Amino acid sequence: MTTTPTLQTPAITRAGVRGWAALGVLMLPTLLVSVDNTVLSFALPAISEALRPSATGMLWIVDIYPLVLAGLLVAMGSLGDRIGRRRLLLIGATGFAVVSAVAAFAPTAELLIAARAALGVFGAMLMPSTLSLLRSIFLDREQRRLAIAIWASGFAAGSALGPIVGGVLLEHFWWGSVFLLAVPVLIPLLVLAPLLVRESRDPAPGPVDVPGIVLSLLTMAPIVYGIKALAVDGFSPVAVVAIALGAGCGFLFVRRQLRRPVPMLDMRLFTRPAFSGAVVVNLLSVVSLVGFLFFVSQHLQLVIGLTPLQSGLVLLPGLLTMIVAGLVVVPIARRIRPGHVIAGGLTLSAAGYLLVALTGGGAPWSILLAAFVMLGAGIGGAETVSNELVISTAPAAKAGAASAVSETAYELGAVLGTATLGTLITASYRATLVVPEGLTAAQADAAGETLGGAVTVAAGLPGPLGEQLLASARAAFDSGVGVTAVIGIVLVASAALVALITLRHVRS
Repeated sequence: MTTTPTLQTPAITRAGVRGWAALGVLMLPTLLVSVDNTVLSFALPAISEALRPSATGMLWIVDIYPLVLAGLLVAMGSLGDRIGRRRLLLIGATGFAVVSAVAAFAPTAELLIAARAALGVFGAMLMPSTLSLLRSIFLDREQRRLAIAIWASGFAAGSALGPIVGGVLLEHFWWGSVFLLAVPVLIPLLVLAPLLVRESRDPAPGPVDVPGIVLSLLTMAPIVYGIKALAVDGFSPVAVVAIALGAGCGFLFVRRQLRRPVPMLDMRLFTRPAFSGAVVVNLLSVVSLVGFLFFVSQHLQLVIGLTPLQSGLVLLPGLLTMIVAGLVVVPIARRIRPGHVIAGGLTLSAAGYLLVALTGGGAPWSILLAAFVMLGAGIGGAETVSNELVISTAPAAKAGAASAVSETAYELGAVLGTATLGTLITASYRATLVVPEGLTAAQADAAGETLGGAVTVAAGLPGPLGEQLLASARAAFDSGVGVTAVIGIVLVASAALVALITLRHVRS
């Protein structure tokens, strides 16, 4: 009697101590980029005083980094698949450290803008590389889900540390210290990554797609710029043209990728519901998170009167909750379908926004703390599961490009969060502000633009007049919080619905 041999699936090698040590090294650039997203805003007053940029120059100091970063993420993710993800990470880390040191000692606003643009180039090399390398280090899906949860917690931790680190540095050092921070963070990466992180790349990457790289940049950068222009200046021909240009280039990019035998970004990934659904969840979650931080940070500092450091400490419990939720969700996701886990978490986030909507703009800091804890808990868990789905559903050879799509969703979500929810609050502020008599035309214009402008003008007015302006400005700012909270609920609920629909066939 003969027996037919059975085919056995080879056991997947689980990562050991070296793999987890490599994860610790890859957390360094993740932490740095996240801190960099929030720390600059605290240095802007000092930069303005030291370099005296024009209003346009100050805008470009802030905007040039995300414009370049968002435009190059997909191209850099594909480049990492080609030349090696570890190699690209080391190139990005070296460049980011060197340019950060240049930015720290920039003598003029123009040089600082150029340095920020270069930081966008090297920053685009860092994030897709770290997330895609996790795919090659952690082959076991349970280990990978935990690793991605820890990676995501590094992003949340950076957001938490940004306000605190910024407050401490600017209290003791000059504005350049917020840029110089990158050097001691990235040096350990440059030393340890070659020892702990194995190289990985696409074994058959195909030819370099230079037109595709150009089109990806011309897609994202104009769209991000147009959204920001709408948020700052309202409806304008420049904003419309920029968005139209980006959309047109995006159409050409997609058509080119679909026609290439080996595309830079395989657009067919988006036909997989698990991939496209996870990307949309990432986008909407970040929009709601950044929008919440936009108005809460101003409310804490300019309405309640807390210092930047105190405001950061109020937000810290919510960001710590986000970290814990990202780790706690790992064993839960092994037993419950991803769509249900994401929808359940985002329902809790919607409850946080509902608390703000019910209490209105006059909410004390304790209510905002509680609301942010609920928001952070839901988004922390949802982001861990959705990021893992983005990586696991894409072919291993294309991990860099897939990671770049997830990172692009994050950057675009950050821009949209400020542009949509921030614009609503700004519009409500300008419509309801009552400027007291006795101000000059210039003072009235400055106070009517933003709450920060009103606070600055009030500081130079006689006592009663300044207090009257402050009271009116704070009431006008808070008038838009309720509507913004309702929009936040709609965004989070939409993300939960997307998860339930697109992930309904994905098992735990």
